[in-house]
Amino acid sequence: MTFTVFPSVDISEGRSVRVLQGRFGSESVYSDDPVRVATGLARAGARWLHIVDLDGALNGVPANRELVLEVVRRASCPVQAGGGVKDTEDVVEMLAAGANRAVLGTAALEDRAALAKACARFGERVAVSLDARRSDGEVEWKVGGGVPLMEAMRIFEEAGASCFIFTDVGNDGTMKGPSLDDLERVTAATDLPVVASGGIGSLEDIKAIARLNRIGVSGAVVGRAFYEHKFSVGQANVAADEAAAGKSEPPLVEP
Repeated sequence: MTFTVFPSVDISEGRSVRVLQGRFGSESVYSDDPVRVATGLARAGARWLHIVDLDGALNGVPANRELVLEVVRRASCPVQAGGGVKDTEDVVEMLAAGANRAVLGTAALEDRAALAKACARFGERVAVSLDARRSDGEVEWKVGGGVPLMEAMRIFEEAGASCFIFTDVGNDGTMKGPSLDDLERVTAATDLPVVASGGIGSLEDIKAIARLNRIGVSGAVVGRAFYEHKFSVGQANVAADEAAAGKSEPPLVEP
């Protein structure tokens, strides 16, 4: 299984932003031109991009869809795109514009028939975004609420989704490091590949996640750390490749 670093471009009110711990209203604005940000990341060496309409994720209704689709059309690398994607019609729109993968939100569970239809038709090109908090282990819904994380995973897996994007909301945007224990727990609960998101702030964080490639972790979504210039896209790719291949091991601790 290959390991991929996904630079993330989150769009809210037409701007490129990052939010802290999933709290809308905590946005840090990085650019008024998210298309330029995305194409710049692609030129910098991104192998994939992760694009999200944050307002669509919050309200369940696409609000920045045209900007998302413009990124899809102009990026020079594969793109996975989401935010307000909940049914076959949304998936078709994303994929028809050129997205390589559409990312369903957990709002898709509100219509199980539509979910099954979308996955049956485009399963290999449908990922699922799961935003969860460690405090109770339950999915933190953007719309609606209350479905336990493991139950949601089971439903999506049975529907035919191709992979999960697991975000530790408590760490998201903090750059304090990922929750590796939770990531391992989620990965152990499914046969599908899992992409990690939330808390990445250093190359060591990327290496730690990439070492879990052997148990089914297939990638890492990185946002704020790129915008804060903690490391470059190229450096992230090299670190991930070396760690996933076992060439970069943790330092030995003296007994």
